[in-house]
Amino acid sequence: MRAARNAFAEFFRTEAAGGAILVACAAASLVIANSAWADAYHHVLEATIIGSAGTGLLSLTLHQWINDALMAVFFLLVGLEIKREALAGELSSLRQAALPTAGAVGGMVVPALLYLLTHGGGLASRGWAIPMATDIAFALGVLALVAPRAPAGLKVFLAASAIVDDMGAVLVIALFYTNAIAWGALAIAGLILALLIGLNALQVRHLTPYLVLGVALWFFVHESGVHATIAGVLLAFTIPASGRPISGHALISPLVRLEHALHRFTAFVVMPLFALSNAGVTLTGSFGAGVSGAVILALAIGKPLGITAAAMAAVRLRLAALPDGVTWMALHGCAWLGGIGFTMSLFIARLAFEGTTLLDAARVGILAGSLLAGVVGAFFVRRGTRLQPAPSAVALQV
Repeated sequence: MRAARNAFAEFFRTEAAGGAILVACAAASLVIANSAWADAYHHVLEATIIGSAGTGLLSLTLHQWINDALMAVFFLLVGLEIKREALAGELSSLRQAALPTAGAVGGMVVPALLYLLTHGGGLASRGWAIPMATDIAFALGVLALVAPRAPAGLKVFLAASAIVDDMGAVLVIALFYTNAIAWGALAIAGLILALLIGLNALQVRHLTPYLVLGVALWFFVHESGVHATIAGVLLAFTIPASGRPISGHALISPLVRLEHALHRFTAFVVMPLFALSNAGVTLTGSFGAGVSGAVILALAIGKPLGITAAAMAAVRLRLAALPDGVTWMALHGCAWLGGIGFTMSLFIARLAFEGTTLLDAARVGILAGSLLAGVVGAFFVRRGTRLQPAPSAVALQV
């Protein structure tokens, strides 16, 4: 259990630091995309890079390599975090998982419904999933900045609910944002996945065979028409979560080793590159077809409303308890921080609207909605963490 707590503390520190770099990269891409260097910026992103994989050649632009290949590494890390939390962390028991899970479900359903009620109709309806997910790096970064001494339970609630959000986003991408299926490539991907599961069953603890097969899995998933980043999550679920003891001393599990190795690379390379390549929206004429306003409302109103209402319902129904030292105001502040959609929202927006005029509109909504949610959330968290509830009043304070 101590190892799980240490892993969470490391996760929190890395994600919080990465949030600051994400802000800088997003701001830089916005400035560049609205400057005299805009044409050069887009030219670089659309440059074609050919890489070999298996027996064929894969020709993708730099932008596609970032979004399809590097983001698969991000999804691999997400999958590892989900597996760790489900096996030995904050999602390992029904009682522990009830509050963040309830908040996450409310924070996915309400924003999606609010978007659908206000999006303007037509093609814009494809963006219903954009406000569903939370950017863990940004959200934890704001929490660390405004409340560095926040109760551990508050940090756990925000991180765990964001991880459940990611699980939902992964399912949505797999089910609703997949192109026409190439069944031959998908069958080969299934065979590779079976080999990975076999390695786990045989208790192979070296990471190299998993990673080599993981690259092949990514290629064939990409070729199948299913979004390639799903390969990262599938690979993560096959990584062993236990170490083999030697001379009475337990080894660190392959899962924890890989997660630790990927944290800094993802926080300081993958996500900043994603921000640089995806937040560069031309602001002039971007507010089209009601998409911007719908995304803003869904992130800045739907998210905090859904998370807070679902969390309160879980506590009132005695399915969960408010963490020690956490006030409802502070938790409501974290619900607002849940409206910082950035990375995953931008990713889903590209899947929904790539090649259409609505993509820039969605990006503007994501940036504006995330900024508003972050500012309001910081205010409530700051105020809420200054209040210390009496133990007997924790479940009743609003």
